[in-house]
Amino acid sequence: MGRKDWLAMRSSSWNGFRRSLVFFLLVLFILLNLFYVLELHQSPAAQPPPKKMNTKFDHLVIGPAAGQGLPNRLQCQGTKALNKTHTPSSSNAGESVSFVTVFTVYNTSLADSRLSNLVTVGNASYTKMERSMAVLNVFVNFIQVTMPRSNVIILTDPASDLSLRRNSVTVYPIQGDYSRDKLMLQRIRSYITFLETRLEELAQNPGHISHYIFTDSDIAVVDDLGHLFNDHPNFHLALTFRNNKEQPLNSGFIAVRGTTDAILRAKIFLQEVLKVYSSKFMSASRMLGDQLALAWAVKSHPGFDLRRFTKAQAFLENIGGASVLFLPCATYNWTPPEGAGQFHGMPLDVKVVHFKGSRKRLMLESWNFLSSSSDISDMLCLVLLSGRTKYDF
Repeated sequence: MGRKDWLAMRSSSWNGFRRSLVFFLLVLFILLNLFYVLELHQSPAAQPPPKKMNTKFDHLVIGPAAGQGLPNRLQCQGTKALNKTHTPSSSNAGESVSFVTVFTVYNTSLADSRLSNLVTVGNASYTKMERSMAVLNVFVNFIQVTMPRSNVIILTDPASDLSLRRNSVTVYPIQGDYSRDKLMLQRIRSYITFLETRLEELAQNPGHISHYIFTDSDIAVVDDLGHLFNDHPNFHLALTFRNNKEQPLNSGFIAVRGTTDAILRAKIFLQEVLKVYSSKFMSASRMLGDQLALAWAVKSHPGFDLRRFTKAQAFLENIGGASVLFLPCATYNWTPPEGAGQFHGMPLDVKVVHFKGSRKRLMLESWNFLSSSSDISDMLCLVLLSGRTKYDF
């Protein structure tokens, strides 16, 4: 074999080897990619993210009672109160107290009335609309237990199909925009209109004095509030405050003395709040705008000392010509906390419990408990034990 033939044969073999190598590498590449795809599909990380579990419970969740061992706090052994929160008291029999709340009924879809959307509390089941009515009825129940001589006035949309036939309960239609995204704004307007009608009635019958407490409907009055107007004789209206820099005032409790002067000054004060609301906080008209407007109207007053909000002590301040009594939320607007944040229990002098947010089930469960036990202090232990949990409505 000549050198030329040998070189040709060697070149042919090398070309064959290269073709085989390329083919081998191509097959290896395909196999590796196939293996990678198979691994990817089998890996948990490749699965769709699991749906977030619903953390709102459809039953009471009992936890530890906060504030145990602290002075002036409710002490509980289970749902049994070891110290009592309330002592019998009586308000001035010559002056009545009326609770005023804004409530309306919205049209609900067929989906809202399906069995799958029913919520059961005790022996009763509720659709979405029925839940709101159940809360309203329990609101009235608590008032009639703790302040049986008081009245309840429900301000509502004239177009609302609201029917509530209860003793000492009046449904009072006031024209306005009660749509969900304007409800908080309308609430202030309805308060102002209501106070204007009271001024007209007082002009006709000046001897009839009735004090007013404007509240949310998701509160439980757990002690007689009539003493408020006797113990603090110099205020025109009262607001509740907390140590919260952005939202120090809660609009869920506003008390107005029933005299002509106090009602007039409270009306003017709320008109100023409405003006601030409409000019500065319309982006929050669905929620919180009223509280932001309240805070603005108070904090912008010359000389007002914001440090007074850091101590849970009542104080009196003149704001725009109105004598405003500031009451601590810890007593007059106490809210059970959600989550596991810092919490120091329930004060012994608590008078109003506010079941805000996802605490409505707890409000109904608390009423059921009180109906069977007839002991408010024991019921408050139930609230204290169960108030850290988010519920289904």
